[in-house]
Amino acid sequence: HGVVHGAGGYFKHLLLIGIGGSALGPQFVSSALGHPRTDKMDVYFFDNTDPDGMDKVLAEVDSGLGETLCLVISKSGGTKETRNGMFGAQAAYERACLNFHSHAVAVTGVGSELDRYAIKNAWLRRFPMWDWVGGRTSELSAVGLLPAALQGVEIDNLLAGARACDDITRQNNVKTNPSAQLAAMWYHAGNGKGMKDMVILPYKDRLGLFSKYLQQLIMESIGKELDLNGNVVNQGLAVYGNKGSTDQHAYIQQLRDGLNNFFVTFIEVLKDREDQLLFVEPNVTSGDYLNGFLLGTRQALHEKDRESMTITIRDVSAFSIGVLIALYERAVGYYASLININAYHQPGVEAGKKAASSIISLQLNVLKYLTNSRGQPKTVEQIAQYIDTEEDVEMIFKICEHLAANPDRLVVKAPHENPFCATYTKA
Repeated sequence: HGVVHGAGGYFKHLLLIGIGGSALGPQFVSSALGHPRTDKMDVYFFDNTDPDGMDKVLAEVDSGLGETLCLVISKSGGTKETRNGMFGAQAAYERACLNFHSHAVAVTGVGSELDRYAIKNAWLRRFPMWDWVGGRTSELSAVGLLPAALQGVEIDNLLAGARACDDITRQNNVKTNPSAQLAAMWYHAGNGKGMKDMVILPYKDRLGLFSKYLQQLIMESIGKELDLNGNVVNQGLAVYGNKGSTDQHAYIQQLRDGLNNFFVTFIEVLKDREDQLLFVEPNVTSGDYLNGFLLGTRQALHEKDRESMTITIRDVSAFSIGVLIALYERAVGYYASLININAYHQPGVEAGKKAASSIISLQLNVLKYLTNSRGQPKTVEQIAQYIDTEEDVEMIFKICEHLAANPDRLVVKAPHENPFCATYTKA
């Protein structure tokens, strides 16, 4: 345990509050490299604004809040999901008669909203996040290194692996540059237009979250409407995955016999385990079966002209995970250059955030009208007409349904066979 402690003693648990790159990278590394026998701290995550999800995590921490360090990560400091998670955690500490601020640490941009909040409330520590580091490429910054170090991951080896990969992927010879080769294979498979999906199949439980991590890294980077010349190109690469050999019982059937609209990346790990091998049959281990499923699946796909590539690592270690992260980060940049787009902005994400803000504003107007008409049943069309948003009737219906489903909001629904004829009353 560290030298700082909470109300209950030295910190034993870590609650990371973040979303997107501020959570997906740390979750992947935690799952890949953590172990109950060696972890210095148990790691939990608030990675959404779902209150039920937060309640579930808090129930797992249970009475250990006084020994729980909260790490809040937000580059801008204004990310609503992260802010909401922080307030949820703060409320839990207050219910336990604990001071949240003396259990909190921030990773954020200098001078951000979160940075100012942490200073004002005397948080334990603030770690800066560089402005030029995007969330999806931040795992090897304080965003990922801090929680990994707290858990007990060998971050020097993580960085060493990334550094080794960086050295080789800076070469201008495609034949000796694995990231350039990876990008070229993506271009070949999808004809430079993302015409085929990327299926990630790591045959190792520890790499089960790798496809989720790559979803954001690749899709948020490559999914762009405009190229660098301002032309509409609607580029993208759809990424999804599973883990072997679970894939055998999920969607290998379609990959082999269904639509040929994908290419597969197998992640092969040569070393089976740290403990002594267990033979399940004479001279055959469970790891031999895992390897057999990988090679057999690859062969079965090849027989049906389904394209695949295989990335092989010796073991799942801090060094090899650092290599994988750097390999794909650099490949994304190369592929973006091949198709002439900017991989390092996300206008679509910003559009979604603005739309969500407008929905919250609309909800506040709906609540204001229902409150002013307390006790008077109103249909969604009446509400829309009064607040002058008749084009948003369907959206108002969704808002009213959500409000009525949560009793604390005091909005009572009177059902009707026609949903849009149902009425809503503020109690």
